[in-house]
Amino acid sequence: MEKSYESIKNYIYGKNAILETITKNPKRINKIFFSQGINFDNKLKKINELAQKNSIIIQFTNLNKFNRLLESEGKKINFQGVVASVSPVEYVDFEEFLNTKTNKFRKIVILDGVEDPHNFGAIARTLAAASFDAIIIPKHRSCPINSTVEKTSCGAINHISVIKTNSLPSIVDTLKKNDWWIIAADGQSKDNYFDISYKDMNFAIILGAEGEGVSKTLLNKADFKIKIPSNFESLNVSAACAVIVYESIRQIHQM
Repeated sequence: MEKSYESIKNYIYGKNAILETITKNPKRINKIFFSQGINFDNKLKKINELAQKNSIIIQFTNLNKFNRLLESEGKKINFQGVVASVSPVEYVDFEEFLNTKTNKFRKIVILDGVEDPHNFGAIARTLAAASFDAIIIPKHRSCPINSTVEKTSCGAINHISVIKTNSLPSIVDTLKKNDWWIIAADGQSKDNYFDISYKDMNFAIILGAEGEGVSKTLLNKADFKIKIPSNFESLNVSAACAVIVYESIRQIHQM
C-alpha cells in the first residue's frame, strides 16, 4: 500500500460489497486481499473465482494492516476476511472509446510499465490540461489509480478517460488498423521529439518506465520513435510527457 495520502476510501470491504462490485464492474478493482488462513465459504469462493476470471491480482495477507487506516478516520469495520483495492474513477471501455464518433483528430498517451503514482498523477494533470483524450494503462506493471494519484493530479484524473487493458500490443495493433499513428519515446532514437509532425492525424504517444523504457515489442510496432535531446540524464517520465505533449499541441495549433 502507498503510505502517502492513502485513505480507506481506496478500499471496499466485506463479502457482499466486493461480490457486487466484481460482478458488475470488475475493471474498477485493482487488487483483492484475503485474510491469511481464512476458510473460504461460498461467497469468498465466488469472489476468488471472479478475480481469477478477470485477471485481478490476489494476495493473502494480515488484514490488521488496514486497521491504521480505519483508526485514522475514526471507523471500525468488520472486513469479513476480504478487502479490495479500488479505483476512484470509472475505467472507460476501449472499444467504446475507439468507436466514439468525433469530427476531430484524437490524441492519447499509452503508459508502458509506469508504476509510480506521483508520475502517473503528474501525467494525468498534463494530459487533462492539454485536452488529450485518454490514457491507456496495462492491468499489470502499472500504477493503480488511488488517492496519491488523485492528489498529485490535483483532481485532473477525473477529467480524462482512463482505459485499462490486458494487452498493450493488442491495443496498439487495433489502433493502427483504425488509422492511428503510434509514436514511441526511445532515448536511442535518431529523431528528436520536434522532428516529426503531429498534425492532421490520430496519434498515440507511448511512454515507458524510467530505466526500462518502452518494451521492444511496442517499439517494433511504432510508426515513429522519438527522443528528447539531453546533455544529462534523461528526464523522468512525467517531465518527458509534458515536453512531448506540448510540442504536439504547439504544432497542432500553429497556423
